[in-house]
Amino acid sequence: MIEFSNVTKSFGERTILRNLSFTIKPGKITFILGKSGEGKSVTIKHILGLLRPSEGDIFVAGRHVNELQGEPLSQHRQRIGMLFQHAALFDSMTVEDNILFPLRESPDVAASEYQSHKEKVLKQIGLEGIGHKMPSELSTGEKKRVGLARAIVSKPEIILYDEPTTGMDPLVCEMIDELIVQVNNEEKDMTSVVISHDMKAALTTADDIIMLYKGQVVLQGSPEEFKHTDDPVVRQFFAGRVDGPMKLI
Repeated sequence: MIEFSNVTKSFGERTILRNLSFTIKPGKITFILGKSGEGKSVTIKHILGLLRPSEGDIFVAGRHVNELQGEPLSQHRQRIGMLFQHAALFDSMTVEDNILFPLRESPDVAASEYQSHKEKVLKQIGLEGIGHKMPSELSTGEKKRVGLARAIVSKPEIILYDEPTTGMDPLVCEMIDELIVQVNNEEKDMTSVVISHDMKAALTTADDIIMLYKGQVVLQGSPEEFKHTDDPVVRQFFAGRVDGPMKLI
């Protein structure tokens, strides 16, 4: 579904991604892990076509993202749903209008289908009957779930989760992790990519894990492979020492 081939991205003299190569399988949940500054957010911006690589190639669902411009680029982005770190709901819109926003921007869904789409995703996230509420009336967990409903309402091929559990209490984190699995299971053709530094969530939720270090893949594999690896960078990440510079141990 997604392939990065020798992708390098530099901003001036600062290089964030260094010959980054990986593939993400369709229909699976893939976590991209790494501490702050390792290139996770830059990576998803390349998937969306918001950034262009300095070198290398990116393919998403068979499309060469490097070459997309104008309407083809807009169509590419419409095939991707996004759950932002802080939900990023429109404060002036009701829950219903927030959820319907992507449909109203899409030429592929008839207006007569809006309500059925909305009701389906509200049921999926367990928040039926709150369409009339404003974001200010919602808890942090509810906002996150509404953000997820908005991301999936147009049935995207790919959904990107940007640090979905950062700053959440443990119960909300567990609920979000369960929703990621639930949505991916219910939407059989959807590919989920989760940007995170939460190793516990990755081990319990992911089908595949990619760990970035200094803009490169230090390890890609299943949760079991991560549990049993001897790689010193991964072991240090397991130990929770991710705030400062990593040292090989």
